[in-house]
Amino acid sequence: MAVDIPLPDGLVCREVFRVGEEHVAKGIGSGDVEVLSTPSMVMFMEVTAFRCVQGYLPEGYTTVGYSLDIKHLNPAPLGAEIDVEARLVAREGRRLVFSVRASWRGVVVGEGTHERYIVDRKRFLDKVRRLAGQG
Repeated sequence: MAVDIPLPDGLVCREVFRVGEEHVAKGIGSGDVEVLSTPSMVMFMEVTAFRCVQGYLPEGYTTVGYSLDIKHLNPAPLGAEIDVEARLVAREGRRLVFSVRASWRGVVVGEGTHERYIVDRKRFLDKVRRLAGQG
């Protein structure tokens, strides 16, 4: 599948997330403290990258996460506002590479690289159904 979707050079997107009970380690079972969990931080990063390019894609296309190389460097408490930045740093055909960073009050909470692939939504879901033995 050839995908020629123009994306702006230097594309950077930012979002703010508030750490709720559902985002702390104690709340999701990945630890026993009320600080931002690593899985929730990663989710914030993925959501930001996803939304960053979704508006540029033609109808019927979306992106799916492919890989993560993330470090969780500092804690953030329940109620903290987490600033997340996703910067598109490379593109090879359907493959999109983002530099992602989460911070709280100017302190880097986590950072790394996240890759996504542009896919035709219908073809992707057809593949899922085939793999699930449903078609």
